Amino acid sequence: MLDGKASIQDTDMPVKMQLQARSCAAQALDLFDVLDCKSIAGATHIKKEFNMRHGPGWHCVVGSNFGCFFTHRRGTFIYFCLETLFFLIFKAAALTPV
Repeated sequence: MLDGKASIQDTDMPVKMQLQARSCAAQALDLFDVLDCKSIAGATHIKKEFNMRHGPGWHCVVGSNFGCFFTHRRGTFIYFCLETLFFLIFKAAALTPV
């Protein structure tokens, strides 16, 4: 298990949720062959786990070279590196009626 070896790049999550994110990512690396980036099973595993624990609307991006722009709910964003992969986990912002 790689738990605790993550290098957090940026976050606004509470510490307890950060620990869950890192633990869930380490578990995904243990369960799925995601180091070759050919499988999205690891990202799906993390998304499902966060949807179950913290309600629907979570997104997860896993890779070694990606960029993105998104809007998230305050307190639900983390971007960290584990092994050679980067993990971006966030909950989508609620849409406001126009």
